[in-house]
Amino acid sequence: MKKSKITIVGAGQVGGTTAQRLAEKEFADIVLLDIQPDLPRGKVLDLLESGPIYGYDTRLTGTANYEETANSDIVVITSGVPRKPGMSRDDLLRVNVGIVKTVTEQVVQRSPEAILIVVSNPLDAMTYVAHRVSRFPRERVLGMAGALDSARFRAFISMELGVSVENIHAFVLGGHGDSMVPLPRYTTVAGIPLTELLPKERLDALIQRTRDGGAEIVKLFKTGSAFYAPSAAVAEMVEAIMKDKKKILPCAVLCQGEYKIDNLFVGVPVKLGQGGIEEIIQIQLTPEEEANFRRSAAAVRELCQSVDKMI
Repeated sequence: MKKSKITIVGAGQVGGTTAQRLAEKEFADIVLLDIQPDLPRGKVLDLLESGPIYGYDTRLTGTANYEETANSDIVVITSGVPRKPGMSRDDLLRVNVGIVKTVTEQVVQRSPEAILIVVSNPLDAMTYVAHRVSRFPRERVLGMAGALDSARFRAFISMELGVSVENIHAFVLGGHGDSMVPLPRYTTVAGIPLTELLPKERLDALIQRTRDGGAEIVKLFKTGSAFYAPSAAVAEMVEAIMKDKKKILPCAVLCQGEYKIDNLFVGVPVKLGQGGIEEIIQIQLTPEEEANFRRSAAAVRELCQSVDKMI
């Protein structure tokens, strides 16, 4: 029986922690790739040495050679650079478009049947790049955004109400950024709508903190950005696909008429299974929610129009 294989491109904090989370689940061989050859080798060696303590026998490979990634079932792309002082948004976009384009070309050549999960920022635009370059069907290209943003929303609700995160289900739609759209009306605590548990001013504060979730951590870290929660979100998505769970999660996917959005990657609830995206779940939005969602989509479209000039 062929062993499943997952490649993670980029051995930074997100990539390395994702490798750890997936290694501990033991359902696939893991390849960790980076342009700095010693970095993935060192992280893989560290992970292998923790196996006897934690109790996993996952086969791990650290490499700078794309040949090692051949025949991957899933490829997670975390590559990219953070914005640096003096760098404009377009400068950052141009650099990361080039990186994601090259990575996608390399992995697709060797794993033409893989499912691509994009984590690189700006996320919605980078998922668009991976889709354009790979020419894969939309079912096999998705971005990790809503799963992370929803987890942050759930964490803040848990802290606010003093209840278990396991009792909380939440949806955050739209682009991965300031314009994201948390939906309190579709957020529940043990089945109770969140709108019945918190006054509007507290809801608004939690929504704003969710939108600022990544920036809040960057401010605290001073140098660097979040990696524990992003890697956990990737692992949740990968597990849903690998185990054919039919799990509904918000992900950045190519809408082709759904939610009145055409030919644009934006966060919506999807059913994840063995084939990748198996269904886009359409929920009814109020006029205000729809207006916020369309505003978010417009911000993503503006980024993608800039990308079109760079590819």
